[in-house]
Amino acid sequence: MSMPLNIPCPHCGALNRVPAERIGEQPTCGRCRQALFDGHPVELTATNFDAITSRGDLPVLVDFWAPWCGPCVGFAPVFVQAARQFEPRLRLAKLDTEAQPQLAQRFHIRSIPTLIMFRQGREISRQTGALNSAQLQQFVHATLAQA
Repeated sequence: MSMPLNIPCPHCGALNRVPAERIGEQPTCGRCRQALFDGHPVELTATNFDAITSRGDLPVLVDFWAPWCGPCVGFAPVFVQAARQFEPRLRLAKLDTEAQPQLAQRFHIRSIPTLIMFRQGREISRQTGALNSAQLQQFVHATLAQA
């Protein structure tokens, strides 16, 4: 039997311990009873950012974007598709840099879209610019292989 994984709930922030061998069985939060994974990126704010990116055992890929950015809007469907593909091995999340400028500043976001992969709160990789599906898959696999 493997060690359980700590998974923060994207809805209420509660930390859930899920046996690693059961991660693919659509686990739900012990507090709010909502799905821990729903095939969509988590919307990050100043309130939930650290809980989602730092407290869990899964890597978290964050898309720093803005609604006025054409490449960001074009990349959004690719990122949503990736959430369906990579969950529950990887958490995907989006951060609107216009709504959360303090977080964009904290991570020195100079151009968007910017992808940052976090593992337990630590940045392990960064990619700037919109990617197609194959490029995104390559970025994720290469980053996870080196981490």
